Amino acid sequence: MNRVDKARRAFLQNNVEQIKIAHTTEAVHNDIHHEEAHLKGFNLPEIILGGQDGLVNVLGVILGVAAATSSNQIVLVAGLAATFAESISMAAVAYTSKIAEADYYQSEYEREKWEIEHVPKGEREEIKALYENYGFKGKVLDEIVEKITSKKDVWLKVMMEQELKLEPVDRKKAFSDGIVVGLSALVGSFIPLLPFFFLAIKPAIVIAIIVSSAALFVVGYYKAKKTLGRNLLKQGIEMMLIGMISAIVGYFIGSLFKVTNF
Repeated sequence: MNRVDKARRAFLQNNVEQIKIAHTTEAVHNDIHHEEAHLKGFNLPEIILGGQDGLVNVLGVILGVAAATSSNQIVLVAGLAATFAESISMAAVAYTSKIAEADYYQSEYEREKWEIEHVPKGEREEIKALYENYGFKGKVLDEIVEKITSKKDVWLKVMMEQELKLEPVDRKKAFSDGIVVGLSALVGSFIPLLPFFFLAIKPAIVIAIIVSSAALFVVGYYKAKKTLGRNLLKQGIEMMLIGMISAIVGYFIGSLFKVTNF
């Protein structure tokens, strides 16, 4: 656990002593000068994205089909088709999104680098204007501008992070992110589908709704605990309701086109 994580946990626990420890001179400098601590993968967003999307979409599909037919086989075929299509699609979207994000960062990086080399006066003014917005002025401002622009790598880093609000994107993570999202979608999709392997249509519908509601609540609760540290029940209920509304829509559509020949 790095310094920022420790400070975050201490803040959520209202532990003032631990917050102070995380902000000692030694702790701050050790952390800031070791940037790899900030670049470690954090897959919670990808897991939630894939899992929630897979669960909600497949739940809506199978409840819609279940409302339209009394055949478990049809529900399972539709559910499995939706499960694997959803998983592959989500994995592909996660992969291409990360690649696009990396491409955008690289294009902006190259543009800023070219401008620093070819229009340094204008870029220097951008640094000056940026730090004027932070409240610096006069001699202090001039010294800051001079210090930053004296090293092109620092100058470029400041332009990317503070002017454009962009951070480096590891293109190599695109594949792993796609795998995480795809597998999460696969796992999430099977949660509402499993009851239909073992039970008749009506009890399977009830179990699928109960289990899916519980899973969505747990995910929302856990997400809030890891990110906000508060409103845990509210976040859990909110995520559960979003999923259930989607499922109800699917069930309603299926009811409109009920089939009685199976």
